[in-house]
Amino acid sequence: MGSEKVSSSFVNETTLVLIKPGGVSRGLIGEVTRRVEARGLTISGMKLINAPRETVETHYAEHRERPFFKDVCDYLTSGPIVAMAVSGPNAIKAIRTMMGATNPIEATPGTVRGDLALTIDDNLTHSSDGEESAARELGLWFSEGMVK
Repeated sequence: MGSEKVSSSFVNETTLVLIKPGGVSRGLIGEVTRRVEARGLTISGMKLINAPRETVETHYAEHRERPFFKDVCDYLTSGPIVAMAVSGPNAIKAIRTMMGATNPIEATPGTVRGDLALTIDDNLTHSSDGEESAARELGLWFSEGMVK
């Protein structure tokens, strides 16, 4: 977890990607992982799970007082999800760019959300937004560790 300097312009990072229940039920696991690997990033941890409510609530804790908190937690626990640890040069920004804007209607064509999602309620994926959140989220979803 965290970062390791590789060269002056590349930072080797590991970040979290969740494929939400809508993406799993639509059979998009392969498409999302294909795009991640085609970009040259490494999947260093991956599991298909029914997310425990406590884990989801801890993951989204900073949004606890927001009106959408319960709905987001209900959705993430409504079916299986895929949790992936993705590693590589500038992985956090690369993944965020690949996934596209949170609202799929605003996401650029060519991004996961721009190509495959229609609503913000079912925007298919979550990805860490920075180094600190990546470290926290990876520790939460991969408490057993990842492939080294």
